[in-house]
Amino acid sequence: QVQLVESGGGLVQPGGSLRLSCAASGIIFSAYTMGWFRLAPGKQRELVASIFVSGSTSYADSVKGRFTISRDNVRNTVYLQMNSLKPEDTAVYYCNARRPLTMKWLDDWGQGTQVTVSS
Repeated sequence: QVQLVESGGGLVQPGGSLRLSCAASGIIFSAYTMGWFRLAPGKQRELVASIFVSGSTSYADSVKGRFTISRDNVRNTVYLQMNSLKPEDTAVYYCNARRPLTMKWLDDWGQGTQVTVSS
């Protein structure tokens, strides 16, 4: 059974930083591309960052230069370092894993972690 457990969210002022963590179990973590998504009220879920098996990364234009995704294949954990946060980054953040053969994201989602950027 796949489990994805996100943590690290909170309330932060504009310009501040947060580091999110996602612990994964039930998958061969090192074989999966991992991604961070966010869901803001009234918007569709958005993929903001991905890290591939090779360690290479990809970012949405809206977060490029401010967010950094990383992974620890020993701890089966993916991280999202978020700097220079803006009010428009406010959302629930989720992680997910992409199947190596089908290249599709898992149907399983964790509870997410709320990030609120406000003064």
